[in-house]
Amino acid sequence: MTTGPAAQHTARAARWIDILIRQFPDLLDELAPGRPGLSTRPHTPSAPAALQALAERDLAERADALRNEQRGIAPLGAGSAPIRLHVSDAIRDITDGVVELEEAVREKLRLGRAARAPVPERLRRIAELLDDVAAAHPVLARHILDECRRMARRCGRALGDSETLVRVNGRCPWCDSVSLRALPAWRTVLCVNPGCRCADDGCDCAADPAHRHSWTEAGWAQLAADSGADADEIAALVDDSDDAEAA
Repeated sequence: MTTGPAAQHTARAARWIDILIRQFPDLLDELAPGRPGLSTRPHTPSAPAALQALAERDLAERADALRNEQRGIAPLGAGSAPIRLHVSDAIRDITDGVVELEEAVREKLRLGRAARAPVPERLRRIAELLDDVAAAHPVLARHILDECRRMARRCGRALGDSETLVRVNGRCPWCDSVSLRALPAWRTVLCVNPGCRCADDGCDCAADPAHRHSWTEAGWAQLAADSGADADEIAALVDDSDDAEAA
């Protein structure tokens, strides 16, 4: 049996694959006729101005759903869009992601192109190849873990699960408050202080009151140096949250 970091990555990936196999059919059911929210849509008016207003409202709802999802906020109730756009977007993202992941795995293992199959079947085929990946391709093993975790969590959020924030030691370099939190699904740390504003011209926190300055995994070492936190501890917190959620 293969041991080491690659084997740990694929073992964790297998747990996320199992979650995704179980939850993805529920995601498809959310778009089935007769689901809550689909029959409550008022009759679409025919006037061009009304149609334009309806389209703009639907686009705004879609943008709000995506923004909330990226912050780990579950959708609240049904919107006015003709379909549940956050669900259809999640289905498309996960389907494309699984197809691309299986193709990458089979290409790396020189197995040739995979036959077409539903998402759960593709996931089972990926799971069957994890030992081979762990034995020879550690970088791919980590990529599989990252992608399976991301897709499983996106599926869960689309079904109404909320993302847990994990407290990070240290003080925010911008507002000096103990308000640093890790968002494990996105492997990102952010400041949850509503009044925090940074001096980064590329950050939207100055223009959007709901936006929070954040640090991706590549910036954790600098965050640790600036805040008094520990980069390894941040990574451990995120990974422990993964293990607890996937258990």
